[in-house]
Amino acid sequence: MAYFHRLSDTTFLATEHVGGAWNTAEQHIAPALGLLAHAVELDRDARRDDGLLLARLSYDILGTVPVAAVDLAVRVLRPGRTIELVEATLSHAGRVAVTLRAWLQLPRDTGQLRGSTLVPIPPPDELPPWDPGTVWPGGFIASVEVRRSLAQPGRATFWVRPGEPLVDGEQVSATARAAGLLDISNGMAARVHPKEVAFPNLDLTAHLFAEPRGEWLGFDTSVSFGAGGIGLTSSVLHGADGPIGTLAQILTVRPS
Repeated sequence: MAYFHRLSDTTFLATEHVGGAWNTAEQHIAPALGLLAHAVELDRDARRDDGLLLARLSYDILGTVPVAAVDLAVRVLRPGRTIELVEATLSHAGRVAVTLRAWLQLPRDTGQLRGSTLVPIPPPDELPPWDPGTVWPGGFIASVEVRRSLAQPGRATFWVRPGEPLVDGEQVSATARAAGLLDISNGMAARVHPKEVAFPNLDLTAHLFAEPRGEWLGFDTSVSFGAGGIGLTSSVLHGADGPIGTLAQILTVRPS
């Protein structure tokens, strides 16, 4: 099984492993975000052969999506020799549900300049296994493996790896694979139980200064709620070699 099966050049069928956490009849948006990144990379490789790197992934979530077939479209907004801005959309039944605007950059050798003041987190084998199904329902949550250290509600470090391929029978890059996990961040360090307060995210933006490495993706996550119904989930992202970028999600906080 996989999260999606390709039906045509632009159409993909979601499987049961995409079932959502807020509503199991709707898609957990995480795999869809990975699918959009995969589509951007496939479009890139069809147009050029220099392997531009995904440096920023900025998603807007315009609505829910049933566990059904979706259509993808990609267009270049700002072409360039070393930098491009590309837009991808995911639609169901003619309605756009998710948009992605991605900045891509030409890779350069900056190994001698490599460094970051972002603090590494313990590796996966030093964190205890945690079953997110004790808090969240849905096929996607059931499919992933999580190792987590919860410092307090709203503050956690954790590693996640997917239990299924993103697209059946297709080679997917490490970046697209990681993109398919990013949206899980909002639920792994919840400030309150989701049965008491709903806090879905409206967007997700990831900035990557290094490509993900290893089968696990790490998160150092903090969740904040304001007094006016708005929240923020912020994460530092980690690969096998250490920090690789940052992630932010704006939340709509809705008490029961």
